[in-house]
Amino acid sequence: MMSKNEDTVAINEVVLRDGFQNEPSFVPTEEKIRLSDRLSGTGVRRIEVSSFVSPKAIPNLRDAADVFRGIERTPGVLYTALVPNVRGAERALECAVDEVNLVMSIGERHNLANMRMTCDQSLAQFREIMNVVAGSGIFINGTIATAFGCPFEGRQPVERVLWAIDTYRDLGIEGITIADTIGMANPRQVGELTATILRHHADLPLTLHLHNTRDMGLANALAAYDAGMRSFDSALGGIGGCPYAPGATGNVCTEDLVHMFHNCGIDTGVNLPALLELSGELTATLGHGVPGYIVKAGTSDRVYA
Repeated sequence: MMSKNEDTVAINEVVLRDGFQNEPSFVPTEEKIRLSDRLSGTGVRRIEVSSFVSPKAIPNLRDAADVFRGIERTPGVLYTALVPNVRGAERALECAVDEVNLVMSIGERHNLANMRMTCDQSLAQFREIMNVVAGSGIFINGTIATAFGCPFEGRQPVERVLWAIDTYRDLGIEGITIADTIGMANPRQVGELTATILRHHADLPLTLHLHNTRDMGLANALAAYDAGMRSFDSALGGIGGCPYAPGATGNVCTEDLVHMFHNCGIDTGVNLPALLELSGELTATLGHGVPGYIVKAGTSDRVYA
């Protein structure tokens, strides 16, 4: 949920779900649990632990329930799960998640490719999920995917983003994430859309989910901050991507994002050295390097002999 402190931003870690879901090799359950527990102590506000999705669709997240049951929960940190359908919502309830995240692409063709549903079908599914979680106390977040552009349809009209927000809120969804799902956004576009949304919905817990496909992730984040955004998704090491958009590389990198905000005098409440330690270990976990810059180059205040 968006911080009300003008000088503080919330960092939400998605490496365990959005990062690991595209990895070619299965990341062991105990490794996911270990990483969640260590991330819990870094100062991030939310950890998207997994998704209760079909194992056939995303094999790397087939252990979602085991991961949720194995993690230690730190007070003040929200542990969230992506929920694609009613059965997923029921499994999330069984695991006592703090928040569920519902996702629809406003690009119809991307929603068909990604969710196997039209937008109307997704919204009907959301209504059923809302009935399942009613009275549970779980926070309901709705993600508007391809908000800045669809790989099949191009840029989406601002009016369609606002329609999606109004529709989500009418359903009872409490928080909204606008997602640059395949990294099509530019800073001016991000700033203008953020400002427009906040003019229409000043009270809305709003989050920005960025990908760094075209190396504009950090610039987009800063443009959003200047327009009033105070909550950001990111992935340790900058890993992840979208399976339905060739070349759409990873999420904006958590440690790089935190480093940028700190250098701009913007507080995140996150322990950057602890993040860098975790990111440095990620290469061994995955068996390949990660895109993040700061873990390789060091922070900008680093001095040399």
